Amino acid sequence: MAYFERLDETRFRATEHTAGAWRTDEQHIAPAIGLLAHAVTRDLSARRGNDLLVGRLAYDILGVVPVAEVEVSVTVLRPGRTIELVEARLAHAGRDVVVLRAWLLRPGDTTAIAGTALAPIPTPYAMDPWDPTALWPGGFIRTVEVRRERDEPGRGRFWVRTETALVDGEDVAPVARAAGLLDIANGMVVRVHPDELHFPNLDLTAHLVRAPEGEWVGFDTTVTFAANGLGLTSTVLHDEQGPLGTLAQVLTLRPR
Repeated sequence: MAYFERLDETRFRATEHTAGAWRTDEQHIAPAIGLLAHAVTRDLSARRGNDLLVGRLAYDILGVVPVAEVEVSVTVLRPGRTIELVEARLAHAGRDVVVLRAWLLRPGDTTAIAGTALAPIPTPYAMDPWDPTALWPGGFIRTVEVRRERDEPGRGRFWVRTETALVDGEDVAPVARAAGLLDIANGMVVRVHPDELHFPNLDLTAHLVRAPEGEWVGFDTTVTFAANGLGLTSTVLHDEQGPLGTLAQVLTLRPR
């Protein structure tokens, strides 16, 4: 099982496991987000041997994409010895669908001053299993395992993992593997049932202070709906070692 099959250096075939939640004939954008992170880390490894860490992944979602062939390109916008800005684009039939701009930073030893006020969340096995297919359709949702602790509509903590490979037969860096799950944040602690309201996100920005470890990605998520048709899904990201970054998604609210 994999979300994508590589056709050549730049082209990939999306499998049925990418099928979306809003429309099952379109891709859930989560695997595509992971694919672009994979392209960036793979390009980095080829150019300079993974001497930089991903500090930010900022995605703009320009449109929907069918479960079909896509093409990926990577460009170094700002080369540097200690900091780089890299752009990756995912296109279908010549049209850009998702654009990523990633800041890559050289690591250093700051053990003496490391710390955070962000609170950890309970471990995955301290939360009850939850079946997301009870709320959402689609091939992607069927591939994930979720453990959830929901406080109220629009507020909750949960963990997600998948046994589905991002790209068939390829090793994927931990940050890219985790990136392929990040977009799920907007659908796990909904404020309003999706039968009543569409609330897709137009972007996704993750700031990371370290690479994720392990197979689980943890989310401490709050969903905000304003009175003007805009919304925001805000998350503190975790692995089993503790907090590792933040995530934000801006929403457009469309009553059905």
